[in-house]
Amino acid sequence: MTVPPTGTPPATPARAADTAPAALTDTAPAALTDTASAALTDTASADGSVAAAGQGAPQPWLRGSAPLTGVHDVLLLDLDGVVYVGPHPVAHAADRIAAARRGGLRVAFVTNNASRAPADVAAQLRDLGVSAQAADVVTSAQAGAAVVAGLVTSGGAVLVVGAPALQDAVTDRGLRPVATAAHRPAAVIQGFGPDVGWRLLAEGAYALADPGVVWVATNTDLTIPTPGGIAPGNGSLVAVLATVTGRTPVVAGKPEPALLIEAVNRTAAAQPLVVGDRLDTDILGAVRAGLPSLLVLTGVTTVPALLAAGPQQRPTYLAADLRGLDAAQPAATVLTDDRSVCGTASAAMAGDRVEVTVADGGGDGLDGLRAVAALTWARTDLGLPTDVTGLNVAALVPPNESGTAAER
Repeated sequence: MTVPPTGTPPATPARAADTAPAALTDTAPAALTDTASAALTDTASADGSVAAAGQGAPQPWLRGSAPLTGVHDVLLLDLDGVVYVGPHPVAHAADRIAAARRGGLRVAFVTNNASRAPADVAAQLRDLGVSAQAADVVTSAQAGAAVVAGLVTSGGAVLVVGAPALQDAVTDRGLRPVATAAHRPAAVIQGFGPDVGWRLLAEGAYALADPGVVWVATNTDLTIPTPGGIAPGNGSLVAVLATVTGRTPVVAGKPEPALLIEAVNRTAAAQPLVVGDRLDTDILGAVRAGLPSLLVLTGVTTVPALLAAGPQQRPTYLAADLRGLDAAQPAATVLTDDRSVCGTASAAMAGDRVEVTVADGGGDGLDGLRAVAALTWARTDLGLPTDVTGLNVAALVPPNESGTAAER
């Protein structure tokens, strides 16, 4: 599969899809390319405008679909905010994952966390009631090692700036992990590890002084949540080496495509669906990889954040939680630049303000939000003013049993 250039790359990190070898990008089933293309074509026009829908034709901004469990063959599930929130399971996640598997779907748990071994992640999931084996977990450490393996000679030395799990991922790819620049490594791979300190960062800087040494970062999350509060993530430590060396790494984790491509290749998915709770990693990563996505409102995304999402961070589908996998998805259609409809709901402009009407009965309680999102996105892309500050958020989102951000 060749990853389509669906978005503008970030200003600093190189994108793994632009630099990874054919072995990483071309091994997915051919059907995936057709699926991804159809998903992108059907979701919104190339420039995201109402006019581009074709001579004023109604524009679907959130796709309609039969129940997603009957359309897709593999679920690529984010973890924190989708399956669990911190130490707590997300309501309905375990039983819906089990039901999807009973229906014949395969599941991969896809995480940007490079510090934990897949077996450890699987054990945590089992403790939360989710059946999982190490082989079901795809980490950014594994994706990063796959990128490195395609760029250096087999058996080559790779300086690992990260946790033991990252060393294991490098070894699994037939490469030789080392800890000092004196070994003349062909590459530096950098991932989060709580014990990474000055000496190891310095070794990374020494190695990267050679412009021929490849630099791969597993992810660039600037912060991570800890029991004591917000702490520096791998992105903060990547920034240290970038400042010292004047270089930028190839990035494997979300929102770059390599991690999702690794998951697609691992599962031999023909009709994959990315499921996540974050617009800036899960949904943007899906868009960049050319894959359809489902945003669930059990994590960090708030209603205002969803309505403010740019073209590259808009999901294909929307659900309150993983129960949405089993329900038909109504299309949200912009009829004109001041009116949209979705299932039992409609949104219309009253001056610069959005007003919502929702009929009683039917639907999953999100039709009003879908209609507002479609209208807001369409007007934003046309440069038209849209005031959503007066919306009653609680009326747009069903009660959330996990008490997460969507209700705010």
